[in-house]
Amino acid sequence: MRSSGIAVIPLPTPFAVGRVNCYLIADEPLTLVDPGPRSSEALSELEAGLATSGRRLEDVRLVLLTHQHIDHVGLAQTVKERSGAEIAAPAPLAGYLADLDASMDADDSFAAAVMELHGVPEEAIAALREVVHAFRAFASSAHVDRALEEGDTVRLSARRLDVQFRPGHSPTDTIFVDREARVALVGDHVLAEISSNPVLHRMPGDPTDPRLRPHALANYLESLERTAALDLAELLPGHGPPVTDHRALIAERIEFHRLRKERIYGELRDGPMTAYSVALAVWGDIALQQVYLTLSESIGHLDLLVAEGRVNELERDGRIEFEAV
Repeated sequence: MRSSGIAVIPLPTPFAVGRVNCYLIADEPLTLVDPGPRSSEALSELEAGLATSGRRLEDVRLVLLTHQHIDHVGLAQTVKERSGAEIAAPAPLAGYLADLDASMDADDSFAAAVMELHGVPEEAIAALREVVHAFRAFASSAHVDRALEEGDTVRLSARRLDVQFRPGHSPTDTIFVDREARVALVGDHVLAEISSNPVLHRMPGDPTDPRLRPHALANYLESLERTAALDLAELLPGHGPPVTDHRALIAERIEFHRLRKERIYGELRDGPMTAYSVALAVWGDIALQQVYLTLSESIGHLDLLVAEGRVNELERDGRIEFEAV
């Protein structure tokens, strides 16, 4: 393995994806990447994992964050307060974390508006908002000491980590690339065992108008192409095992989305549909259980089809519908 000097500490999360990978980089400064959700269980296991490497939480001097999701950033401020560590994160994430409650309020309003515009029933929107709000206990605001820009370098004593933005799974997705070791810490940008969701988020700092949504899947596919171009031996992801042939895996992911796009195009053969109707047709009961994730992917593929000129996007009576050309 190329990741010598980097230890993984899998931490429990409240989410279906399971444990999140926190990485300990044994260097100067001693560095944690994505310290996990804020919970007593995650904190206890983080401390135990550090002890296995002969370290204490108080020894940590730098916390790196890959993106905004709470299973990755929830403990960041706790680690900072316990150790005095600096937090370094992509610049758009710095403002987002400064007042996390306000940021998540805006996220929730945006998501609700997107769901309403694309045909999700009101009761399903209300139920999802309750669930999402309950998860806020697993995160807290954090003060970012160093806002990272595309092309910056995080310098440790024995390695250099290039900062590269990879929006798609979230608008703040960032990877840290050690070119010499041919290793990258990639958060949820590329996962070995499952395809990352191209989740619809409002852009940090942007208004919550659902018609101004980013094209998450298009951005994600472009980000995958950029990562495939890198000369890497190993990707260290936010969940699951390392990726050792990233180009082959990325090619599989791109083909997966091409086939899914064609499946969704086929669903429009009988007439216009909302994105939610498409999600129900493609995912069935999963679309009822994972409303926003499946809706996000449906909209992502429909956006691609609109860009290709094969589908029209129309607004009727306050709802968006899509029809094959």
